Amino acid sequence: MSQSNPPPDSRDDLIHALDDRPAPGPALLAAVQHVLACFIAIVTPTLVIAGILGLDRQLPYLLSMGLMVSGVGTFLQARRPWGIGAGMICVQGTSFSFLGAITAAGLMVQSRGGSPDDMLAMIFGLCFFGAFVEIFLSRFLHQLRRIFTPLVTGIVITIIGMSLIPVGMTSLGGGDGVDNFGDPGYLGIGALTLLIIVILGHARNAWLRLSAIAVALAIGTLVAWLTGVAGFTSLEEQPLISLPIPFRYGFDFEWSVFLPIAMIYLITAIESVGDLTANCLISRQPIEGPRYLERISGGVLGDGVNSMLAAVFNTFPNTTFSQNNGVIQLSGVASRHVGQYVGVILVILGLFPTLGAVLSQIPQPVLGGALLMMFGSVAAAGIRILARVTLNRRSLTIMAVAFGVGLGVASSPEIFDQLPEMVRLLLGSSISAGGLVAIVLNLLLPDHAIRDQVPSRAETERSAS
Repeated sequence: MSQSNPPPDSRDDLIHALDDRPAPGPALLAAVQHVLACFIAIVTPTLVIAGILGLDRQLPYLLSMGLMVSGVGTFLQARRPWGIGAGMICVQGTSFSFLGAITAAGLMVQSRGGSPDDMLAMIFGLCFFGAFVEIFLSRFLHQLRRIFTPLVTGIVITIIGMSLIPVGMTSLGGGDGVDNFGDPGYLGIGALTLLIIVILGHARNAWLRLSAIAVALAIGTLVAWLTGVAGFTSLEEQPLISLPIPFRYGFDFEWSVFLPIAMIYLITAIESVGDLTANCLISRQPIEGPRYLERISGGVLGDGVNSMLAAVFNTFPNTTFSQNNGVIQLSGVASRHVGQYVGVILVILGLFPTLGAVLSQIPQPVLGGALLMMFGSVAAAGIRILARVTLNRRSLTIMAVAFGVGLGVASSPEIFDQLPEMVRLLLGSSISAGGLVAIVLNLLLPDHAIRDQVPSRAETERSAS
């Protein structure tokens, strides 16, 4: 497989390249923007699981451990010790993909009369062993080059961005369950935030580009408070410090509920390949060849190791977040050393829960305006990869079917509810459904089956001569 590098002029979009060491001030500013972009997404899955399983008493500790493990995982991805990690800004956070399987396991224990601690012991035991599925798979990614082609990864990245855009729209309208969803005040605040990011993101001054997201969130929040669109809510009492205790709630395991979780680890590995490829593209790294395969293998290995650490330290499986790729593109900072700053900040937020509670005060419409830009940037990165693919009938067929299935599942997620549970787990996510379709068709349709691409002018002239 040939090695693909971006054209030299595309590197001008970056203020700090992958191996640059920014000064502490710019590095800290860029890191804060990554934290602001992912903070809500890190804590939301834990809030949902705790609400379904009735884990009110355990919730503060679970949130703290989620932030702390995310910080450790992000640091490992950026630092890449012993080959663990991609060596890029790959912010780790609690994965949404496991919500169904985790809550099903917890409710099973609850139906038997188990306590909240018993439910968590079962969940963390299952997730601990499931992480080895992703760790094992990462060691063989270099042998799967026929699967993870630019066509497949481009499709997966585009679906990731498109499937996340509704999340940004929901936040823009005020958030799930809000009474006056879509209030003009919400839309105005979100539009203001988005406009500031666009303007500052195209400024000639490097500092303005670096601070685009942070400034937009700060101004949007301030305007929301001053106009009464949103207010500062009182902070709940938080413990002064939360210390990690391995398997605090115990350890349990049962084969009957392990298979669904193991399958989701396989699916998240496919999703992570897409996120890591988008990161490579935005960071101006090769998206083909040995260096690329080595990087994504380390990244998927990092995902698995971080999910194992999450189970040990009482939180839910981790994955590489997509929205931070948008932050890299908007800020122009791809330095992996900034990823280490991000990791340290997340660990501090986990150790001192009050700091995280303050960050949660950002109004949903303000966050929605920023998320729309970030998720749109992820989709654009996927389209950019697809633009490099030869658009013959074969590739267009694969793209059409994968997009149709993936985005169709996103619009009607309940369509597979009557199918067996394993099928629902495989196809219930737009990313996994579209990605699996792309992989299967890419393997089944041979490259030489249909050759109808339009010949280039040079080829036409050669044929005539």
